[in-house]
Amino acid sequence: MPPATGSTPTPALRARVLWGALVLMLLVAQSLLVWLTLDYESGRAQDRAAEVAAQSAGELRRQAQQVLESVQVLVWTHGSDAAWRTETQALLRERHALLRLERRDDQLHLLSATDTPYGPTPFSAMSRRALELELAPTCVQAVRTSTPTFSRSYFMPLPGGQGQEVVDLCFAAEGGARFVVATVSLPELLEKVAAGTRGEHELSLVEPDGTRLARAGSLRGQGVYQATRLVSLPGLSLLLRADAVTGRPGLIPNLAIALVLGLSLSLLGVVGLLVRDIRRRSAAEHAVAEALAFRRAMEDSLVTGLRARDRDGRITYVNPAFCAMVGWEADALVGQDTPPYWPPERVDDYRRRQAERLQLGADDNAQRQGFETQFMRRNGERFPVMIYEAPLRDREGRHTGWMSAAVDVSGERRMEELSRQQQERLQASARLATVGEMASLLSHELNQPLAAIASYATGSLNLMDAPDEDPAELKDLLRQALTRIAEQAERAGRVIKSVHGFVRRRDGAREALAADQLIEAVLPLVRLQARKSGTRIEVTLARPVPRVWADRTMVEQVLLNLTRNGIQAMDEATPAAERVLHIEVVQTHPRWVRFTVRDAGPGIPPEVAARLFTPFFTTKTEGMGLGLSLCRTVIEQHGGALDFGPPPGEPAGRGTEFRFTLPVPETPVRKPTDTPP
Repeated sequence: MPPATGSTPTPALRARVLWGALVLMLLVAQSLLVWLTLDYESGRAQDRAAEVAAQSAGELRRQAQQVLESVQVLVWTHGSDAAWRTETQALLRERHALLRLERRDDQLHLLSATDTPYGPTPFSAMSRRALELELAPTCVQAVRTSTPTFSRSYFMPLPGGQGQEVVDLCFAAEGGARFVVATVSLPELLEKVAAGTRGEHELSLVEPDGTRLARAGSLRGQGVYQATRLVSLPGLSLLLRADAVTGRPGLIPNLAIALVLGLSLSLLGVVGLLVRDIRRRSAAEHAVAEALAFRRAMEDSLVTGLRARDRDGRITYVNPAFCAMVGWEADALVGQDTPPYWPPERVDDYRRRQAERLQLGADDNAQRQGFETQFMRRNGERFPVMIYEAPLRDREGRHTGWMSAAVDVSGERRMEELSRQQQERLQASARLATVGEMASLLSHELNQPLAAIASYATGSLNLMDAPDEDPAELKDLLRQALTRIAEQAERAGRVIKSVHGFVRRRDGAREALAADQLIEAVLPLVRLQARKSGTRIEVTLARPVPRVWADRTMVEQVLLNLTRNGIQAMDEATPAAERVLHIEVVQTHPRWVRFTVRDAGPGIPPEVAARLFTPFFTTKTEGMGLGLSLCRTVIEQHGGALDFGPPPGEPAGRGTEFRFTLPVPETPVRKPTDTPP
């Protein structure tokens, strides 16, 4: 009887089944071996974490004991504060974990403290008093047990929003008569312990609930393998946790597993490298396209012309701004060694100059100097340009040509010519203004000496017409009047000369003068006007009389202007009994003498005071508004200062005081460091 169809598998089917089973068995075996190896390595890593935790706990206790012993020496120190500070500073420099050492009395009041020289100052963000909650119970425990005691840890804020966990170590001496308190940084203490783990584990001090107090080590985050040990210190218990992400690699017993893992990792590595290479190539192509687009956009937006030439002088590139500047398209310029924008009459000169420049080579400093030349537009117009050249190099640093930046300066040249013409017109206007200023100043300054001459002449004529005058006395009076007329005429000449020098902005003929000579020179004219208004003149001179370095005529004119203004201010608004004009001279500084002219008038309103020294501003119907402006200019030319204000001790609206300073003869020119008082 024939066999049933399909009851026996074909050889091909059996081969496929066998190969499939073999592959499956190999996969299972490889997976099992890999799992066993990984489990073996996991156990070794966990054991290593436990070993590191135990060793670190012992090292932490040892470090804490060393800190305790180092500080204990200070407990029996009875030296002076200087000795205490010296010893504590040396200990703080030696022990980085110590942040602060304090001496306290039996009531725990702070006597002295020394902070660590490393890092931020402790308790700078929050006061020590606000962080002493754990200190009192700790010191009580230290007295009760007669042993140094650690406090519970607490958080100490630091500047910049940072902070760290610290503990206080309290030592009781003399039965609690005094205490030594050391503030210990848990992170610094833990860093020394972590130095022995060779960076394979992260060490953390944690609370029983898992809250991390401090950590040290190169790893960060929650580790895969953990081990915890209790660290008991006097008065303090801490949990030390060691974390490791992976275990230390061990010997794989099965070489086949190693081969499979190696081939698998190699295949993954090759795939990863191919993916990374493809991504880098794509990123590089994208960056090149972006750079080209950016460069083109930048070149199109420039108003400065760019031109590139090779080492033979042929143009290899021009930007749109350069084409717009000369009027030719880029196709007509690229490849030309004799550009069409060179003026025909200067081609030979430009060719020679280009050859000289090309021979300079690739010296960066030599090629960056700009030079001005002349180009020709397509319509034949010549225009000046400024050229700046620099060597052009390829990506390997080889010199391949030159890059030039061309700036059209024809507009600047037109502006320079226009500015020159305007400057000439301004100089002509300035000369006219100077002539007008001189005329105004002369008319203002000559008014007083001419008025004095007229007054003396009128008085002389009146004396000559007096019938009852004794001839001898009349002769004497006329001689005095003529002498005064001669003095005022000479003074008018000095005024003309001084004003002329003042307009030319030159220093006048300055000399050393006694202050009383200036006062006596102007007093006759001042008294002449004072008698008309019933004003008394009071002069106060310092003894000995100070000397000044000044132009006699100009300073006399300043005194006359100020005294006349003071007398006129008291004409009608001030009662006759109160019309007193004070003139005071005092040396207030070794380098300066102060002159003061004080009246008893109604004062100066604020709206007038704001414009008082403005030229041509006046409140008088017959005034020109140049007196005070001239006075300030004269004093400032002497290096002094002129100001005004109400007299000291007088109520508001009662009197005005003008003050100015002049240098003493030893300092004819005021130094920058000298300030007028």
